[in-house]
Parts: sequence; C-alpha cells; structure tokens
Amino acid sequence: MVSDPIGDLLTRIRNAYMVRISELKIPYSTIKADILKILKKNKYIASYSISEEENNKKYLLVGLNDVKVTKYVPSFKRVSKPWRRIYLWAKDIKKSKNGKGIYIVSTPKGVVTGYEARSLNVGWELLCEVF
Repeated sequence: MVSDPIGDLLTRIRNAYMVRISELKIPYSTIKADILKILKKNKYIASYSISEEENNKKYLLVGLNDVKVTKYVPSFKRVSKPWRRIYLWAKDIKKSKNGKGIYIVSTPKGVVTGYEARSLNVGWELLCEVF
C-alpha cells in the first residue's frame, strides 16, 4: 500500500530517467493521469497511455524522453505531502526556478500548471514542482 501515490509517481519517473529506461508501467489513478498530461504538454515526458491488463486493472504506460538526445534529466519535487499540505491563493503562486520550471496545482477547475492557475485566478493545493 502506497501512502503517497503522487510522490510514488514522481519517484518512479525520476528513477527511470536515472537508469535510462524508455518506458515504465505505473498503477492508474485519475490524478496521476492528469499530472502526466501536464508533463507531456510541457515536454517533460514523451508520451503516456492508459492500458488495461488481466483482472481489469488499469495501468499508465509512460514513455520517457531519451536522455542521450535531450541531454537533460528533469527534476521532480513533491511539495505538498500527505502529512503537510501546502495551500496557495492564485496571487501567491510564483514562477518556478525563474520561469524554467513549472508548479502543478490541484484546483477546483482540475489539475493545472501554476501559470494556468494564475490566469484562471484559482489556487488550491500545490502538488509538485518540475524543472
């Protein structure tokens, strides 16, 4: 049983980048799929898809960027943890690493980046930082 599924997702992706695995399989959840959609849109991962295997269990197949081609390994940091939640208003969401990274925020309008949360003027839980 995983107590922090978002932290587990980020750790699996980080470890896969470090050992240069091109594809990994992660247990499915809706919030993980939303986070992966943002990571794909911002080109931190190459692709992701939802697959179903035996016993009707869903999995997320994540395709990672080739580190030899991009010469860059992204960093993933979990900000809000299950035992210490971080909540922010829209005006309090700053740029990550002087605009070189993104914050992923869970809002009433869905999981969005920090830039989108500021433009929508909504804020809520700061999930993670990617740079």
